[in-house]
Amino acid sequence: MLRTDPEPKNDKMSRDDIFQHIDKKADFTFNDQVAEVFDDMVHRSVPLYETVIDAIVRLLNHHFTDDLTVYDLGCSTGTTLIELAKRLDQRPLQLIGIDNAPPMLEKARRKAAMFRKTDCLRFIRDDITSCPLPDVDAVICNYTLQFIRPPLRRMMAERLYQALRPGGILIICEKVLAAGSFHHPFIDIYHDFKREQGYSELEIAGKREALENVLIPFTVDENLTLLRNAGFSQVEIFCKWFNFAAFVALKEK
Repeated sequence: MLRTDPEPKNDKMSRDDIFQHIDKKADFTFNDQVAEVFDDMVHRSVPLYETVIDAIVRLLNHHFTDDLTVYDLGCSTGTTLIELAKRLDQRPLQLIGIDNAPPMLEKARRKAAMFRKTDCLRFIRDDITSCPLPDVDAVICNYTLQFIRPPLRRMMAERLYQALRPGGILIICEKVLAAGSFHHPFIDIYHDFKREQGYSELEIAGKREALENVLIPFTVDENLTLLRNAGFSQVEIFCKWFNFAAFVALKEK
């Protein structure tokens, strides 16, 4: 059974207003300013963000019954792993978050301490494209591969396949490109979503420009092909919203 713990009363997210104040073109970086507002940013910028995390918890609970070791690559402020620690069935857990942005890791550690979940959680600064990955049961890449340069993604997917134990799963959530005539309507629908979350036209345009050379999405088919070519024989989409998709890939026993 899934468990939910009450949220701490002092866990207030700082509101994301970064792109109200940017007055020059600059690529998006995960700096102190972004770390401070990141939780609000993803909550208001990624459709079904909480739903996808809930689905990940359910996938892990149904797929694994014993001790569980999970790596979250590009863990940012640790939200996914903290939710796993709070809501997975009672079992020995090792939850390791890897990120290369010190401000993100600092906030992740503060949040873990706030939720009293430091016993099973570790956050490590490293490069997710080259860091050691001991045999693990599950790897999560939540909106991470999209920030890796496309030529490196095949190598990354193959490395994750090799790192997983037989029977392990890889979970990837990504912004995706819609094909053909759906491309522009899906982008328009996404911008409508952001307006509904309170973002202004200036903020929407500013963030899109800042991410243009940093976040490079694949189509759904390109992501499926990437995972199958890496060795995963079973790949499924378990959640999709217009130009966002979540995939689960199984390494056969």
